[in-house]
Amino acid sequence: MYSKATPEIILYAYHQGVFPMAESADDVEFNFYRPEMRGILPIKNLHIPKKLLKTVQNKTYHVTINQAFTEIIDGCALSSKDRENTWINKEIRDVFIELHELGHAHSVECWEEIDGKKILAGGLYGLAIGQVFCGESMVSFSKNASKVALVHLCARLYSGGFQLLDTQYINDHLKQFGAYETPQEKYEEQIKDLMKKPSDFILNEINEDQILQEYLK
Repeated sequence: MYSKATPEIILYAYHQGVFPMAESADDVEFNFYRPEMRGILPIKNLHIPKKLLKTVQNKTYHVTINQAFTEIIDGCALSSKDRENTWINKEIRDVFIELHELGHAHSVECWEEIDGKKILAGGLYGLAIGQVFCGESMVSFSKNASKVALVHLCARLYSGGFQLLDTQYINDHLKQFGAYETPQEKYEEQIKDLMKKPSDFILNEINEDQILQEYLK
């Protein structure tokens, strides 16, 4: 068990194919995990249910990146009716905020307008290393917001030259998007080269609509 993390330790761990998790949000310690099978989401061939695609195309939410990283990770750390305990404790939260400030960790946010005010509806966050994006967690405060964020994430990864979207584990929620498992050893072999290759998450020269439309062609 570990009680202290630094950005350097976390980045080294991900390069080795392992990732940190705490037993609960209240736990003061965490551990590094190396599952036998690794969850992967296809970037280009993400399965988008018809209703979700309509929500995305109707621009129900305004989508941004890196505008509310702390709010997203804090939302992901909260318990809900769907998850009584989460694995994001204070130590993991704080080090990922540091990684975000250093340009390694990113968030995708969905916003809605209520009574003239822009309200955070949900989103996701993860760690970008070379051409690998390690998806960490997602949260919805409003209907399907995290799902919309996932579609926009994949669109951005596709345009930015990413080759692998790691979900660590898979569950029924991710399976609906085409998530599958690959042996950990194969995953580690893939990331050796992919984490050294360049990519672009920010895509300063392209706006969100252009990124999405190119992806949905």
